Order: sequence, then structure tokens, then C-alpha cells
Amino acid sequence: GHTDSVGNPAQNMDLSKRRAEAVKAVLVSQFSIDAARLSTAGLGSTKPIDSNDTPQGRSQNRRVELVKQ
Repeated sequence: GHTDSVGNPAQNMDLSKRRAEAVKAVLVSQFSIDAARLSTAGLGSTKPIDSNDTPQGRSQNRRVELVKQ
């Protein structure tokens, strides 16, 4: 899970963790994916994919990514 850089960094880290956990919960409950196959991590605003200087860039940074391992 990721966030933009607006706000308190500690709160953004918590938000990014909760965002990732929420996506996992939907994948398990609505798509019947085995929870043991999924793990979550929150990265806060540490890995932006766009500039945090514009509303559009910030919206791109508020995301969850699925990474196959």
C-alpha cells in the first residue's frame, strides 16, 4: 500500500498498511483467494510513482500494488 506525501508521515504509513490490508480482505472474501497466499506491506509515501506537487500526481501515489513473488 502507498500514500501521497500530504500529512503526517507516521499516519500515512499506518494508512498505507490499512489500505493494503483492505485490498487483501476483499480478495479473500469476494474472490476466494487463500489468505495464506497473500501478504501485505505499507510503504507510506516512500515510493511515489508521480509528483506529489499536483492533485493528479498525488492521486496516482495513493495506490495498492500486487507483486508476484
